[in-house]
Amino acid sequence: MIPIGDDNSTRQSFPFVTYLFIAINIGVFVLQLQGGEQFTREWAYIPREFLGNPGAEAATLISSMFMHGGIAHILGNMVYLWTFGDNIEDRLGHFGYALFYIATGLAAIAAQTAFNPGSNIPNVGASGAIAGVLGAYILLFPHGKVRLLTQVGVIYLPAIIAIGLWFVLQFTGILGALSQTEDVGGVAYMAHIGGFVAGFVLALFFARRAAAA
Repeated sequence: MIPIGDDNSTRQSFPFVTYLFIAINIGVFVLQLQGGEQFTREWAYIPREFLGNPGAEAATLISSMFMHGGIAHILGNMVYLWTFGDNIEDRLGHFGYALFYIATGLAAIAAQTAFNPGSNIPNVGASGAIAGVLGAYILLFPHGKVRLLTQVGVIYLPAIIAIGLWFVLQFTGILGALSQTEDVGGVAYMAHIGGFVAGFVLALFFARRAAAA
């Protein structure tokens, strides 16, 4: 199921930060294609290398959020960001949303590192931060509907169901990762879960502050 849109009827601002993030992701991906494996290895986040020398590897905490492992990876992430990011930006404000995006991306990295601190596999992708956007969306827009492209055509589902199915898939992926005995590349499911939980908690904090104001 590929999201192709949601209900933007309540959106009041132009999501220029979301579009800026999409542009940065695409720009960095172009640099990756030009720089090849050496560029990716230098700017990706690698848990073992970061824990061994945090000062020298600190920049990869941010740079890795805007890198991707291939065309399908970046296309999938950007579709999710385009679909859900604008509503979260509208609710949090442009600056708050930018901080939120980076914070959930860092939380995703922390979760993946805690899960496999000795990994020497480069971690790349906006997936953790986008998972944070999904976590916030399910809290702030629980009654929203999402348009999904499926094998049977376009269908509409409540956001809470569509995102809930995505979250269940992450736990299924974690079970598969736990069964592996070797350090191999693949989807960083724990980063997705960490980003999602961080996004939900930060959105809950925002909602409570808004209610008290």
